[in-house]
Amino acid sequence: MKGIFYTALGAVSAYVLAIIPGRKKGKASLPNVYYAHRGLHENHNGCPENTLKAFQRAVDSGYGIEMDIQLTRDGKVIVTHDMDLKRVAGIREKVDHFTYEELQKIPLFESGERIPLLEDVLKLVDGKVPLIVELKYKQGSVICEKADQLLKNYKGYYCIESFHPQVLFWYRKHRPEVMRGQLAMNYRKMEGWENPLHWALENLLFNFLTKPDFIAYDRRTPRAVAKELCRRVFRCPAVAWTIRSQEQLEAAKPYFQYFIFEGFTPEK
Repeated sequence: MKGIFYTALGAVSAYVLAIIPGRKKGKASLPNVYYAHRGLHENHNGCPENTLKAFQRAVDSGYGIEMDIQLTRDGKVIVTHDMDLKRVAGIREKVDHFTYEELQKIPLFESGERIPLLEDVLKLVDGKVPLIVELKYKQGSVICEKADQLLKNYKGYYCIESFHPQVLFWYRKHRPEVMRGQLAMNYRKMEGWENPLHWALENLLFNFLTKPDFIAYDRRTPRAVAKELCRRVFRCPAVAWTIRSQEQLEAAKPYFQYFIFEGFTPEK
């Protein structure tokens, strides 16, 4: 029995040590505003997600912005979420099969809006509201390098986040001063499937390598053990995604400090 006890104690201790996040000394957490998911958008009312129009609406309303970036075939950093164009434009083709110029011929959600360049979004926002930039990790560290070339001279507040630990590890190694967040969710409960990598991501087991400054977790599992350990024991800020009603916002407040929303106007 004693051997079992010490084995269990060792396993628990190893787990806790593995998920210890990182906090930047002397620096504040994220700006305390609500963050508009992909901008303040209405996909089927002429203002699609992740477009200049949606970002301008968020700026005008004083909301922070969460956005997604990836690369085109010709290596441009663009702002769009899905890896293909099926949902946003009805085209069954991967985004990175197109050049930026080719993408400019494709309307989003039958509107006049197009997929924008990150550099154009930065010019539009111009430091007026804080940014959470999610990096889609597909082309290796190239996305990190190209995004950093644009973001390092940006004068406004921004932080980065990603589901992929290698993005956070790159920023820890090359740009440690930039706030970085680990995106996570319960894959088995929310998506109905899970493999060992997803299990490790769900339980934040890469924290020992990436040392995230905040955890961005699916609001549908607010009591996730790993997230709550980071938040309660290690005082690591928790960001909820994605809040879609005032009721969901109120329910999430005991478990998160920051909130990414869409589809309604939060009560300030």
